[in-house]
Amino acid sequence: MSQAPTTFMQVMIVILLVLPGVSYQFVRERLRGLAPGHKELGERVLRALTAGIVLDTVYVVLGGEWLVRLFYDRQQGWLADAATNPRLAALAALLLLVVIPAGSAWLVGWLAVRGTGSAYKPTPTAWDDAFSKRAHCFVRARLKSGHWVGGWYGERSFASGYPQSADVYLQTAWALSKAGRFEHSLPYSGGVYIRMDEVECLDFIEAPREEGGSTDE
Repeated sequence: MSQAPTTFMQVMIVILLVLPGVSYQFVRERLRGLAPGHKELGERVLRALTAGIVLDTVYVVLGGEWLVRLFYDRQQGWLADAATNPRLAALAALLLLVVIPAGSAWLVGWLAVRGTGSAYKPTPTAWDDAFSKRAHCFVRARLKSGHWVGGWYGERSFASGYPQSADVYLQTAWALSKAGRFEHSLPYSGGVYIRMDEVECLDFIEAPREEGGSTDE
């Protein structure tokens, strides 16, 4: 009866099979964003594992016996050759587990968008992109009822991020006319919360810092 795998062997197997795929998947998601169909953790883990297996297969085909011997020797066990040449082993681990998977993800992403002429950004939604670098400004929303609500988006304001439902908290509420014109800040305002599923359109109105400065108080 063969000996059961030791804890160290299990850790090595996990590192060699999973880590290249995790590095690949991380860079891929950073470049392309998290697609709506990839929100499930199980699917993301499966994609990372698949990428890791593909990369490991390519490593073995190209690296041959030397690469296998670097991590495992039948007579001396795990990492025996690595202990003899630690710098070489560290360089190989860096390349195989991080650099090559990350480079592969970048290359796949570049080939996917090459020649498309699109202005695609890795931000998952336009909502996230609109608020990712948003400076202080007035925000007004026309509700499905036809009414306008709005206020000052300042340093104490907050907008949700994907995959959460789109909503925004404006730290100071303003009174708006029927035409949507800002009239004055509401006294004793504690802010206003707006859910996008109740909104038809949202406007960002840039304003000089001093013009909206009083709303931050």
